[in-house]
Amino acid sequence: MSNIQQQLLDFSARFNAKLPALFAKPNGHEKRVVEAMEYSVLNGGKRIRPFLTTQCAKLFGKDEDFAFGAAVSLEMLHTYSLIHDDLPAMDNDTLRRGKPTCHVAFDEATAILAGDGLLTYAFEILGRTMYDSEVKAKLVTALSQGAGAFCGMVAGQMLDLYAENATNVEEPLDLIENIEKMKTGCLLKYACEAGAIIGGADEKSMTALQTYARKIGQTFQISDDILDACGDQQKVGKTLQKDAAQNKLTFVSVLGLDEAIKIETRLTDEAIDALEIFGNKAETLKDLARFIITRDH
Repeated sequence: MSNIQQQLLDFSARFNAKLPALFAKPNGHEKRVVEAMEYSVLNGGKRIRPFLTTQCAKLFGKDEDFAFGAAVSLEMLHTYSLIHDDLPAMDNDTLRRGKPTCHVAFDEATAILAGDGLLTYAFEILGRTMYDSEVKAKLVTALSQGAGAFCGMVAGQMLDLYAENATNVEEPLDLIENIEKMKTGCLLKYACEAGAIIGGADEKSMTALQTYARKIGQTFQISDDILDACGDQQKVGKTLQKDAAQNKLTFVSVLGLDEAIKIETRLTDEAIDALEIFGNKAETLKDLARFIITRDH
């Protein structure tokens, strides 16, 4: 196991240990939706987004506990997106991280409400953080934009649904790049921005982290497409080869496997180069960029 994998495991263990306290159950029947929220948030995952937030905050002298509020609110919102993404009307997946998806473990209506609950809870958590009002306002604005319907995650999901049924797309690479930029890339970008915001980063540092995040967002999606095409389903923990079966546009289907691998390698090098202004303080972020294209799940 590599050093970065061990760091991710150790971080996940510390992060996960703090989560149950955030899901106090109501006494009435409404507790079912909280149980579904907790089930989905605690259902494994590499915790790359909160790890990114924490590591970026560390560049500016802020420790893991200080970054937790920003990191966990992002994970709540990310989990909501996974619940809804798995629904029958969307990707119709029955496995997530090797376990039944929320709508399978509970039911479709409860899953929709659990996603709604986590989306709302993300902003409640931000509102309760120790950060000053200006920092909170910046975080709320950036997270709303990153997750939103104009140029964020929701917009990317809409494009993704369009791509499933699109025929004779004139510029398929442009389409899948836009899907990735919004659906996957925006929240990864926010993860780095959040760490920089709570760390009080200057403009040069913020730009460097945004560049890094943009590059690893692209490699993350390309890596996902490669895993879907030729990964081990038991390791990945979700149904594979669905993209090809649905004739879905992906980096692999448009570029071919060999070219996709070349591009993700180049993007990784560019992501690492963007961090040079931080010197040795950014070694963990560089290692994470390398891990993204070598992971098997």
